[in-house]
Amino acid sequence: MTRVKGGPRARNKHRSIIKLAKGYRGTRSKLFRRANEAVLRAGEHAFAGRRIRRRDMRKLWISRISGALTQHEINYSTFMHILPKTGIVLNRKMLSEIAINDPKAFEEVVNKVKAIK
Repeated sequence: MTRVKGGPRARNKHRSIIKLAKGYRGTRSKLFRRANEAVLRAGEHAFAGRRIRRRDMRKLWISRISGALTQHEINYSTFMHILPKTGIVLNRKMLSEIAINDPKAFEEVVNKVKAIK
C-alpha cells in the first residue's frame, strides 16, 4: 500500500492557520507550528474573555445603579431585595440605562420601592 501524505489538504490547513495568525509578531505569523500555538492560545483567551466581559458588564450596571441610588438615600442591596416585591420586573442592565438616560423614571421606581420599605 502506498504512503499518503495529504499534501493539498495539509497545505490548506497550514494556510488557514497562517491566515488566522496574521498580525502576530515575528515567527508567530510566519511559521506554521508557532502560528498554530499562537492561534490556539488566542482562542482560549477569547473564550475566557467573553465570560469576563459579562462579569465586567454586570459590575458596571451594579455600580451605576448604586451611584444613582445614593441620591435617593437607599442602598443597592435593600433596593434590589425590595424591587421584586413591588412587581417591577427590570433587570440590572435596564435599571442602569434608566438611571443614566431617564432620571425621572428611575426616581419613580425608587419611590415605589421606598413606599414598600
